Amino acid sequence: MRQLATLLLAVLLPLINPADADPAKTLRIASFNTELSRKGPGLLLRDLQRGKDPQIAAILQTFTEADADVLVLQGIDWDYEGRSLAELRNLLAKRIPRYGHIYAARPNTGMQTGYDMDGDGRLGTARDAQGYGRFTGQDGMAILSRLPILSDDVRDLSALLWQDLPGAALPTYPDGTPFPSRDALAAQRLSTTGHWVVPVLLPSGEPLSVLAFQATPPLFDGPEDRNGLRNQDEIRLWQVLLDGGLGPAPAEPWVIVGGANLDPEKGAGRRAAIADLLRDPRLQDPRPRDNAGHTDTVNWGTSGPMRVDYVLPSQALQVVASGLIWPANIPAKDGDADRPASRHALVWTDLQIP
Repeated sequence: MRQLATLLLAVLLPLINPADADPAKTLRIASFNTELSRKGPGLLLRDLQRGKDPQIAAILQTFTEADADVLVLQGIDWDYEGRSLAELRNLLAKRIPRYGHIYAARPNTGMQTGYDMDGDGRLGTARDAQGYGRFTGQDGMAILSRLPILSDDVRDLSALLWQDLPGAALPTYPDGTPFPSRDALAAQRLSTTGHWVVPVLLPSGEPLSVLAFQATPPLFDGPEDRNGLRNQDEIRLWQVLLDGGLGPAPAEPWVIVGGANLDPEKGAGRRAAIADLLRDPRLQDPRPRDNAGHTDTVNWGTSGPMRVDYVLPSQALQVVASGLIWPANIPAKDGDADRPASRHALVWTDLQIP
């Protein structure tokens, strides 16, 4: 299935000469916002263990179809013991070759700050966490990999304070004072969910750095544009990192993988941030398409289709093919209409490796 899909897309999307690619030396990197989050801690594990949830079944089928070697997930609840992720991996192992390596650090979502972070005069709400979340770890991230993860060399940038990012664009009131307060802004981390640099070991013995993230939506704020500014800087972090502004820059090869929550051409937000990243000469934009030839990776309904999820390899890597896989719809229940298992498509890119 995977080899056929790769061949078809290589013909349709001739990023390079597919005749030069050796399928045995192809590495598939994928990003997928699963939207597997639940309303409370432990509920995702419960649903995984019961084995009757139609959304989970559809998501597992999407994973199976993609059969990626490195799979970066967003929108999946994190727990301290990693039991949900382990259960998901076990279910996948019944379908496709096992992912022997996982990484899932605690996300900033649901991590309470003790401050009124959104300026609504209340404390302890989901918006007062470092990243929006009703409980610790809601809508977290994870990596499943068939390649060894060099855990000792992981760089987790998620604790970086927003104000410490070089060139940070911080929110203010009209009079220029910090929004929502000086103390709250001083405690605010930049990452909504996380920014990770996770090296995986290629068969050649060379490391490939996976730069994983999930940015905030640039919406749901006020005239101070707190979320729009934060989204912009979460995306810009990668260029600051590559410039050496946050310590040593990752050596090539590397690949940026995850959700920017921003389309370069349409929708709300400071679109120049993602447009600038996509134009950065240090990386490649494969512009993956679905079977209909569309590049949009999400359909939120009222705002329409947008491209917000990305797999962006460094120039040192050779792109063989790329594409999108849309999850199946969940059948209607109790009078509800059918709905997608996730509103996001799985985004994949095949790379030629030594």
